Amino acid sequence: MRIAIFGTGGVGGYFGGRLAQAGEDVTFLARGAHLEAIQKHGLKVESVQGDFVIQPAKVLDDPTQAGIMDVILVAVKSWDIPSAAEAMRPMVGRETFVVPLENGVEAPDQLAEALGREYVLGGTCRISAALVAPGVIRHFGIAPHIAFGELNGGSSNRAEALRKILARIPSIGVEVPADIRITIWEKFLFIVSLSGVGAVTRQPVGVFRTVPETRVLLQASLEETAAVARAHGVTLPPDAVQSTLVLIDRTPPATTASMQRDIAEGRPSELESQTGAVIRLGRKYGIPTPAHDFIYSSLLPGELIARGKLL
Repeated sequence: MRIAIFGTGGVGGYFGGRLAQAGEDVTFLARGAHLEAIQKHGLKVESVQGDFVIQPAKVLDDPTQAGIMDVILVAVKSWDIPSAAEAMRPMVGRETFVVPLENGVEAPDQLAEALGREYVLGGTCRISAALVAPGVIRHFGIAPHIAFGELNGGSSNRAEALRKILARIPSIGVEVPADIRITIWEKFLFIVSLSGVGAVTRQPVGVFRTVPETRVLLQASLEETAAVARAHGVTLPPDAVQSTLVLIDRTPPATTASMQRDIAEGRPSELESQTGAVIRLGRKYGIPTPAHDFIYSSLLPGELIARGKLL
């Protein structure tokens, strides 16, 4: 199976690296200094589950040179999804399928609109990883896990083929759930609250989940997101908020989300596709989102500055 990693950052670099380490035919898409470092020194992955280097690594910056792929794992930042969908067209053949591994909930529909619904699966992942230097990915923690499935529910021959490949890699958990939309929203419930509260408090999870006042904000964020999901037609489990809070309480105390790190370092972030998405869908369905409104309005000035839209 020919596999492309469209976006070789923390997520794409880790999962693509493990696939290449397992002997799969993997093509990485990268740019600039990151591309040059991989070309010269290989893709280095530092992981709590063991370091490794993919050298030589098949890496390109031009999708037109990659050829037709069997599967494309998409791991770009959420705001790059529309442009990524257009750029990957030369890699998409009749049998190609695309799996987004994003933090948000809108990527499958965006890709389906651009490429055709028949080419897209729903997907999500769990991992704490980042691009820490050109050519270097660091996996900080959280057992890596991928879930994907057909947008209309369940598995298929193509989903099962990818599942079997990933299942052979001991350091990656994989599943094809009965309803991938539920799995995507369960992950979103976790990450949008972790990201938003972490970013607005500028503290790791071990701090903001402990302080009573910020724990109230965390709880409210979870409840609002769950209410929006259900209004959107996603059948979350009745205990989704409580089980997610338990998961957050079990998360290593030093954990920070990628959106939080981007905001703290003055980079453009996924504020619009995470907190902003909850607010937009809440307004669509008449669900109040005061906690997310507070988080969004507090973080928006810095986001505008990072994007060069505000001096």
